Amino acid sequence: MFARLTMIASGATPGMRKGRFPKDEAPEPRAFERVGALAASLRRADRVWTSPALAARGTAEALGLDATVEPLLAEQDFARWAGKSFEEVQAEDPEAMAAWFTDPDAAPHGGESLAAVARRGAELMERLAGEGGHTVALTHAVPIRAAIVHVLGAPLPSVWKIDIEPLSLTEFRSDGRRWVLHASGVAAGG
Repeated sequence: MFARLTMIASGATPGMRKGRFPKDEAPEPRAFERVGALAASLRRADRVWTSPALAARGTAEALGLDATVEPLLAEQDFARWAGKSFEEVQAEDPEAMAAWFTDPDAAPHGGESLAAVARRGAELMERLAGEGGHTVALTHAVPIRAAIVHVLGAPLPSVWKIDIEPLSLTEFRSDGRRWVLHASGVAAGG
């Protein structure tokens, strides 16, 4: 059974632009300057899913997509780090920041570990491989990075070496037995 998964990174939020850990906020108004090009590039989908976050749901709405919320697409829960800058967290607790970057099972912020995000993504991809068809999924950088390293069989800390731009597309294809990375980092209108 053939399956295709197109993951779209949500539009940029004010916090993203300031280098802050994600919190649940709507995309900034200028986030959708290229949305027309992105919408035009999308092919017919059998299902459209979105993360529960405001940024992903707002992106789906801006694209004119009727999306169903899928909890497995949620952004990593950063708990007490949400809304803080990387510099603030590094200054407050450098050991916790180091653990977060080196140990995928660590959740020093009191939220969700990278390994937990990766397990959610793997579960979603396994389900889609069995269902077949084309799924468009509006989500966030960390879940997209985790999906890439899952498909490549790369070590989970490799996620920190992948850059995912807002409104970029990452596509995967499956023959029902395995997934392959088809395209990554394709920017709208780019």
